[in-house]
Amino acid sequence: MTMLPKAPLALALAVTLAACGASFDPAHPPRTALADKWFTRAKASYKSGDFADASEASKSALQAAPSDPEVKTLAARVALARLDYPETLRLTEGLQSTEVHSLRGRARWFAGDIEQAADELEAMLADPAVRDPWATEVAKLARRGTGRHPFAMEGGYVTAIEMPKAGPALIVPCELEGENILALVATASAEVIVDSSTRHEPAWVNLRFGERIEVKDVPALTQDLSGLSHELGAPIKALLGANLLRHVHATFDRRGDQFVVRHDDATPPPEASRVPLWYVRGGGMFLRAGISPTQSPQGGGVGPEELAGFTPLLVDTSSLFPVALQDPVFARAGLELSGLHPEPGTPNLKTGTLPSFKIGAFDLPKVPAVEGAPMGDVFANVDLDMGGIIGAGLLSVFRVTFGDDGRFIWIEPDPMMMQAMGPPPPPPAAPTQTAPPTAAPPPAPAPKGDKS
Repeated sequence: MTMLPKAPLALALAVTLAACGASFDPAHPPRTALADKWFTRAKASYKSGDFADASEASKSALQAAPSDPEVKTLAARVALARLDYPETLRLTEGLQSTEVHSLRGRARWFAGDIEQAADELEAMLADPAVRDPWATEVAKLARRGTGRHPFAMEGGYVTAIEMPKAGPALIVPCELEGENILALVATASAEVIVDSSTRHEPAWVNLRFGERIEVKDVPALTQDLSGLSHELGAPIKALLGANLLRHVHATFDRRGDQFVVRHDDATPPPEASRVPLWYVRGGGMFLRAGISPTQSPQGGGVGPEELAGFTPLLVDTSSLFPVALQDPVFARAGLELSGLHPEPGTPNLKTGTLPSFKIGAFDLPKVPAVEGAPMGDVFANVDLDMGGIIGAGLLSVFRVTFGDDGRFIWIEPDPMMMQAMGPPPPPPAAPTQTAPPTAAPPPAPAPKGDKS
């Protein structure tokens, strides 16, 4: 019998396998049907902002397919959204893709590993298909940050700053590199932003709050803030983003006109509700709120989650309205768009009244909501289906304190609001505009449980 040479035989076998389809990779075997079901569920839950379920589903998918790169990458996205940086890095170890570089770069950056963050972000930006202005600026800043310790705090343990009266706007007096300025709390921004009229490129800056606490090596990007200053009627020279607010364990209290900075987490307030937070790509924060009609929709086939109406909302304290919603969320709340009222002076905006709005343990009746607010730029880099924005107009009725390095907030309501709250009324025949409270409530007491 004639024997074929080994090399031609191997070549023939390779051609035969290629003709039959993709070859079997022992390191990444095909995903089983069970793993694919868990993976599909995790993707859907992530997209809808249900991160508790996305986390559980991704864990089950990993158990069924522990070496699947897509499953590991999705689980890493979920971990980054809940600020679990070690888990993000563990899950992506050994993987190489543009998305993986993005995840690792963000995890490294927000964890303070700035040099390694630069390596990962530059690897991501090497992909010609990627356009990520945040990563471009942060990578440059990281290369100039060798030896720095981001958000190093010096001085006292806690300091409280009086905020000037400005409606719901959270304006904070502070010092930027020794200059007295006004800054705005802006939770939709990941980083501190300084006005481009004073600085033309990203920089490492120092901020001082009151006479007691200085925060050093704060990464700051630049942006033209003149439009915001004109809107607020005050010279805003900086935005205080989520990354800073988490590190300084901040409290903002518009009712008591107080902004508090601490070295460590505050003692849990006795009458507060704990509201979990997640972060878009580790940056701008969002929460899930219950937005639903007070009566169940007609017909069957509606699940508990749909009845509850929970939807992810970007937390944007630079927006002064209470809530701005996408059109489908209005429909879910039982409000017809044709019944909304035009806002005077703003022809593109309309306002309705939500029958029920649940945040944390508090179910708020008759919350004003805006339709038609521009959200395209805000949601351009958001990889989940946001239902809208919760703004300073609603958060201003709470005393808000960051806990667990920003993984949740404590919200303490205005006592007068709690007295007025009762069971939600039946839906009105036609939505009516309800203005947010204008009377200033009594000042809040000094922060409880803080050490001086």
